[in-house]
Amino acid sequence: MGARPIAAARSLTGLAARPMLARYLLVSLCALCADTLLFLALSDRLLPPGGAACAGYLFGILVHWALSVRFVFHDRISGRANHAQRLSFALSALLGLGVTVGIVSLATQTGLPAAPAKAIAVIASFTLVYLVRKHVVFAAS
Repeated sequence: MGARPIAAARSLTGLAARPMLARYLLVSLCALCADTLLFLALSDRLLPPGGAACAGYLFGILVHWALSVRFVFHDRISGRANHAQRLSFALSALLGLGVTVGIVSLATQTGLPAAPAKAIAVIASFTLVYLVRKHVVFAAS
């Protein structure tokens, strides 16, 4: 009778059981908001949509970095983040961008509408980039 609650507690797979993942999700949402706000501000009259999207994405990467080193992976950084971590963080962002573009392109070419293709790509990209950042960029020393 007493083993059941313990087994249930061990089998939790939600975000509450994974605080780093929960913080990463929150940081990702903040970065997405920053990206989108800049995109909307620039695409109105200042830049063509492609340029505004690029500027927004790059700004989102900077916001994500700043929040990630302070709130997500802070316990894995001894002192200040180093150049290798910054570079591998940026490369992981480009990996995520490539996965997103690849999935959306392939899925829409096979007939899937763009919105569901983008949703699938976001989930795949988020998962891959989180794992790369957790186990490579900010790997525990």
